[in-house]
Amino acid sequence: MKQLLCLCLSFLLWPSTSAAQSLEPSYTDSLRVVHLLCEAAKLPSDTNLILWFARKFVGQPYVGKTLEVNQEEKLIVNLRELDCTTYVETVLALYACTKNGQRSFAHFKHHLQQIRYRDGIISYPTRLHYFSEWIDNNTIKGYVCERQIPNPPFTAIQILHIDYMRSHVNQYPMLVSHPEWISQITNMERRLTGNQYRYIPKGTPTNTTLMRRTIHDGDIIALTTMKPGLDTSHIGIAVWHDDGLHLLNASLLRKKVVEEILTIDQYQQRQTSQTGFRVVEVK
Repeated sequence: MKQLLCLCLSFLLWPSTSAAQSLEPSYTDSLRVVHLLCEAAKLPSDTNLILWFARKFVGQPYVGKTLEVNQEEKLIVNLRELDCTTYVETVLALYACTKNGQRSFAHFKHHLQQIRYRDGIISYPTRLHYFSEWIDNNTIKGYVCERQIPNPPFTAIQILHIDYMRSHVNQYPMLVSHPEWISQITNMERRLTGNQYRYIPKGTPTNTTLMRRTIHDGDIIALTTMKPGLDTSHIGIAVWHDDGLHLLNASLLRKKVVEEILTIDQYQQRQTSQTGFRVVEVK
């Protein structure tokens, strides 16, 4: 009965495409969230919800820096323009709502806030800017858990040397406007520096029985990088095809959310600064 009521309400509230385009962005996004949550509620129990939600955004435009539009930090909900991180965060927040039997926009915003910010506290310095801290903090909160065994295929170790933000302040408009935050960012980078994580090095064959047992559809894939000061350069969601492992991701290269046509092996061979990838299980 609750599912039927939810679906009826979403039908009544969900506007046509032309009507939705005329709405304020936050209202449009709230309607879409409720619509997706109500739609997910009627799916078979064995549905891979991470993949289901992730595929709902295929074709959505890639837009960077959508969290940098204010002078002061606020929780931004934008399902219309996504980068690789906001895409994964949006999918994970939708999944968390459905897992907990929640159907409201307020519940979605709660999960998104918890996922995006250290200990759920909204401020620019507590936003989880580096994906290593994102993984660690969301593991504590029970959203995810990094997978670092077996060995093989997790044969390499990443030792973090994090200083990109404090070394490139001019790339972060809110830091330029608020230099008093730089010390907090510096302290965060120093806490991360020296942390070690196991990962699968680039060049490891992925289309094997071992890899298919180790990496699951809907896992989060974090692509590691040798770029100075950074830990990862891109993230996406794992999906297996017959020819191997692919990524669902908000792609800067493709300018939209795609189910990547290249396998992860092919993709990483074209990215000279990438060294491999880490694997994060959604809980």
